[in-house]
Amino acid sequence: MSQFKTRITDLLQIEVPVIQGGMAWVAEHHLAAAVSAAGGLGIIGAANAPADWVRDEIRKARELTDKPIGVNVMLLSPYADEVAQVLVDEKVPVITTGAGNPGKYMEMWKAAGAKVIPVVASVALARMMERGGADAVIAEGTESGGHIGAATTMTLVPQVVDAVTVPVIAAGGIGDGRGMAAAFMLGAEAVQLGTRFVVAEESICHPNYKERIIKAKDIDSAVTGRSHGHPIRQLRNQMTKEYIQKEQEGVPFEELELLTVGSLRNAVMEGDVKHGTVMAGQIAGMIKKEQTCQEIVEEIVKEAQALMRGV
Repeated sequence: MSQFKTRITDLLQIEVPVIQGGMAWVAEHHLAAAVSAAGGLGIIGAANAPADWVRDEIRKARELTDKPIGVNVMLLSPYADEVAQVLVDEKVPVITTGAGNPGKYMEMWKAAGAKVIPVVASVALARMMERGGADAVIAEGTESGGHIGAATTMTLVPQVVDAVTVPVIAAGGIGDGRGMAAAFMLGAEAVQLGTRFVVAEESICHPNYKERIIKAKDIDSAVTGRSHGHPIRQLRNQMTKEYIQKEQEGVPFEELELLTVGSLRNAVMEGDVKHGTVMAGQIAGMIKKEQTCQEIVEEIVKEAQALMRGV
């Protein structure tokens, strides 16, 4: 694989500017280590997990590769404070953050030598993160799976690029080399992919979940939770149908929540793709097969480089 240098590859000490998203339940040590070993940056998703689990995952990943591995911190997690400390203790080189402002941890993380990269869904948030000391930002469009903002990747990325001086990583709706090349045309210096890595051979996702993504069509994406301001993108199924119907009927948030308690875990680990939450981005319809992380990274980079050279 030929070299692909950007400010992000230099900053994170990786070979190619491809980052794997920190997806709850999916982004554990096997997947993260495989992406890092392939030359990108693998990320362990801390989600709502306790600090001990995060520590174990970091150590297990390091047994599989000596390449850098990052951790994504979900700032709304009840364990966020303890997880933040574990990342210092374990000298994690790259920390991405979601669901909030990492300001209270920034000084501690930077003092430990970590590169801090928050996920942002608006220009205002990107500027705020840069002022707070972020080393880069991930501009994530509404095409992505899971919790989403309103702006599309196509519109968000160039506006964030124009607004900040730190490097910008594009995320949301990127599934192949064409998407990567497009992101670079918009000014991004790396891409973050989630859904494409969910179906990787090294992903611990249940085969039913992977198959649901591989068989997905372009229109199979559904968004629940718009009515209460917590929109989540996933693949449509029996649960999304019920949820959206109840939302339209004005059912209170507390009752809607009962439909989704434990539903992501049930889909990822148990394979319940009818009533579970099958989080996936809008590019699910583009994914046709299971591949190793090495194959995914090489294919995306090769395709993007050829397009960017005009070959």
